[in-house]
Amino acid sequence: MSKTDLGLAAAVDAFIDTLMATLEPITDTTLRRPAEQLRKDLALDAFNCSAAFIDCDDSHSDLELEAFIVALEQHFPELLPPETKPTDVRAAGIITGKRSWINEPSGLFNSLVAADQQGGTAYSSVYYEQALRMAHTAIGLDDYTSRFELSGVEQFRSMLLRTMKSGNVNSGASVATTGGPAAPGVAAPPTEEELPEERPIDELLDELDALVGLDAVKEEVKLVTALLKVQKLRAERGLPVPDSSRHLIFVGNPGTGKTTVARLLAQIYRSLGVVDKGHLVETDRSGMVAGFVGQTATKVNELFDRADQGVLLVDEAYSLTRGGEKDFGREAIDTLVKLVEDRRDRVVVILAGYPDEMSDLVQANPGMQSRFPRTIGFEDYTDEELLQIFSLIAGGQEYHLDDTGEEAVLEFFAAQDKGHGFGNGRTARNLFEAAVSRHAIRMVEIDDPTNDELMTLNREDIDGVELIDDRDADEYREVADSDGPDEADNDAADGGDEQPTAQAGA
Repeated sequence: MSKTDLGLAAAVDAFIDTLMATLEPITDTTLRRPAEQLRKDLALDAFNCSAAFIDCDDSHSDLELEAFIVALEQHFPELLPPETKPTDVRAAGIITGKRSWINEPSGLFNSLVAADQQGGTAYSSVYYEQALRMAHTAIGLDDYTSRFELSGVEQFRSMLLRTMKSGNVNSGASVATTGGPAAPGVAAPPTEEELPEERPIDELLDELDALVGLDAVKEEVKLVTALLKVQKLRAERGLPVPDSSRHLIFVGNPGTGKTTVARLLAQIYRSLGVVDKGHLVETDRSGMVAGFVGQTATKVNELFDRADQGVLLVDEAYSLTRGGEKDFGREAIDTLVKLVEDRRDRVVVILAGYPDEMSDLVQANPGMQSRFPRTIGFEDYTDEELLQIFSLIAGGQEYHLDDTGEEAVLEFFAAQDKGHGFGNGRTARNLFEAAVSRHAIRMVEIDDPTNDELMTLNREDIDGVELIDDRDADEYREVADSDGPDEADNDAADGGDEQPTAQAGA
């Protein structure tokens, strides 16, 4: 057994043992789970974290898989029985597709953030430190650490810190016993203080109009809004209101503004009295499908609880139909359809994904089509619209393009393959970040750059930029046929479908 094998095992054991000892004061109270269950939950997160970073570069070497087996076999003896070989792990698909785990916090981490928020403690900081140790150990198993692996660690780190920040967690607080209870594994629904401020419909529609492109989408949203207004008026006057579904399907490539529009719709629904809170809860397959019998329906129910009186957005919803015969995606679909009906007056559901794949999803359950009768299509942006998005992102960071830079950006987008899976707004953001890096290299060669030089991007900063195709990232989020355990509750996808607005900057 090599030192490399033992390195991941040591990181996994440290993660579980350190957190077991640290969380002992709140295990039965705030976390509301027995110590045995907590150890299982920690082992599950260790499993998913190790697997995710081995899977990050889409290359599962024997060395990596041997280390994975040594580290996790004692915690999952049924999945990794004695004499398990790397070929067995590959054949079972245990690692494949796990990279998507790094996109969102686990249910356990959400619980720790909630506990810290309530008690002013720093339990999530301990998780953060130990999880990053596992991540770095996993990507260091092979001699060569790829760009994909490094990017994955940074994405994971940023996600954990962002989650802590969103919970107003003081990472420097002491770890001490907290006083009140917190829901295990699921972040609490938003309080009144956390809800978006109720805004007039006209203001929301003005914000919709300010988005770049999306003319057909804007028209559809306005039609939905008008219908809801009429229904509200009829109800107020005691007139019969036809029973119609408010649930929607969004279809289109990544980065076309689906999340942005969903958030606006949630606020429109609130202003019109369709829902009381108007918050948006985002999730994807990993937040709905569990790896063990009986867990999937619970996860879906918990998501509906969190989205109560708001909107639930299921990104890449078509992936629920994928997986082998032991996959629980179908159970997630069946549970979702049931809850859509049972809670039709409390939660609005939006399913999002690619057009053809979403059509397959609708056919997967007899009740799906009647409950999601309206589909809104998000077209790819034109080159000129992508330039506008680039400029909005740049302006939000106090950069701007000169004439040569604008020409170069247009040429860049004109050269892109805009077929299935094109990244749209994500590609614009990635191009901006790459241009800023090249601009910085230019600036260090100038002794005393002016403010204008520090703020201006030109052709030199754009020409020659090569980006990882966003379709590769989509493949990374694909969940393969796997009998391995899935993570606890997750929220959504990576938030990359947001569109910058003139108001928000970036």
